[in-house]
Amino acid sequence: MERIINIAIDGPSGSGKSTLASALAKRYGLIYIDTGALYRTVGLYIQRKNILSTDTEAIIAALDGIDITMRLIDGKGVVFLDGEPVGDEIRTPKSSMYASDVSRIPEVRAYLLDLQRDIAKKNSTVMDGRDIGTVILPNADVKLFLTAGVEERARRRTLELKEKQPDITFEEVLADMTTRDKNDSGRKIAPAVPAEDAIFLDNGSLTIEETVEKAAEIIDGVL
Repeated sequence: MERIINIAIDGPSGSGKSTLASALAKRYGLIYIDTGALYRTVGLYIQRKNILSTDTEAIIAALDGIDITMRLIDGKGVVFLDGEPVGDEIRTPKSSMYASDVSRIPEVRAYLLDLQRDIAKKNSTVMDGRDIGTVILPNADVKLFLTAGVEERARRRTLELKEKQPDITFEEVLADMTTRDKNDSGRKIAPAVPAEDAIFLDNGSLTIEETVEKAAEIIDGVL
């Protein structure tokens, strides 16, 4: 039986985890799992139910009605909500904040934990998120912690969002990202911190291509 390999990529919002994970999945022939999309999808469902992101009791009560699945399509995990693939609606600043708030709730994390682990148990994956190396896949073969300064991350995210939201401003994105960083790193359950054996990769001054090459050097040195 072919050995199953799991690569965990953690880091703050806007550090380029998804871009890197997707590129590495193609490079090594692995399945890319965007765990952040799962939390964003929970947040989207809560938004649609007109529940405040801070109403913990109502969010927990709503979990029984959520139908979230992840299907492997062309080597990538695609998230479905109520049978429909989620789109750009989960990438807005509002959805980012909802994702950050719901991810602090232990019941939400428990709801998604088994789904994520089951995929990694059966498939060789690159999985990115906030707590992959610390909680989801503590025995991952390689753990990377991708980082960059908050202003650089906000600049990147603004450029990305302007394609769909021309009126979005750098200041809005920076404020949202700063708040999310504080929420993610300070939460009691599975805070967004590097695993003890994670290897840091600061890509603040690197291009996408350079980031991929640096990550590949690290992976090749470990595997």
